[in-house]
Amino acid sequence: MSTMALHEAAGKAAPAAGSQARIRVCGLAKRYGTLEVFRGIDFDVGEREVVTIVGPSGCGKTTLLRCVDGLLPVDAGEIWCDRERVTEPIAGMAMVFQHFGLFPWKTVADNVAYGLRMAGASAAEVAERVPHFIKLVGLGGFESAYPYQMSGGMQQRCGLARALAIEPSVLLMDEPFAAVDAQTREIMQFELLRIWETRPTSMIFVTHSIEEAVLMGDRVFVLKGRPSSIQKIVEVDLPRPRTRETLLQPRFAELRELVWNTLMAEAREAEFHLGR
Repeated sequence: MSTMALHEAAGKAAPAAGSQARIRVCGLAKRYGTLEVFRGIDFDVGEREVVTIVGPSGCGKTTLLRCVDGLLPVDAGEIWCDRERVTEPIAGMAMVFQHFGLFPWKTVADNVAYGLRMAGASAAEVAERVPHFIKLVGLGGFESAYPYQMSGGMQQRCGLARALAIEPSVLLMDEPFAAVDAQTREIMQFELLRIWETRPTSMIFVTHSIEEAVLMGDRVFVLKGRPSSIQKIVEVDLPRPRTRETLLQPRFAELRELVWNTLMAEAREAEFHLGR
């Protein structure tokens, strides 16, 4: 039986009901020399499903995301996107980075066009798509601006537009709002939710914020341990579309506490161990 078939039979971290798997991660392990970052990572992400990943600092969340994107090699296991095995960056998968990742010498329009041009899009296609996605993320009128002229939130909107412009089937978000202030972060969260509702796609969203993980995700994966693994999967049964009113729902508070308690149990154990 193939690795994919074995994973399918095991049914570990399966996508939400009624959703076909777009991403499959099977038995993944990664180490740097003698440091084993994570091992035995198994999960699926369905079409139009948002999976969020939380965990303590240093548990390998960003490393895992970069492995899924094909930017880092793995030491064991496999990653599949549809029927293509991921061993390097592939078409149809885009990442939004924590620190924007914009080219400072390029304008907003040229930054957004970058991925399209790298993919070999025609000049006509670039001319059609770039204005559309700039407007979609709320940057209309700033096409000629340079990154240094924009706020952090505007820069992250530009990075998001660049990722969306290639119309990916999978969107990977590496703590995309961690570098902006709290007010901008909240604005960007609901902007991303709005955009996702108009263009739903499979998404893996890494964050340190438990509240953000519950707000954005259909499922929350809690990553912890040394080496880390998926310790708990929390199904987020909050209706979509999600708005600021979602934050006031009793069920939101219950889910947030469930994730919080899962993480804090390990933090308390570590503190006790270090104090002995």
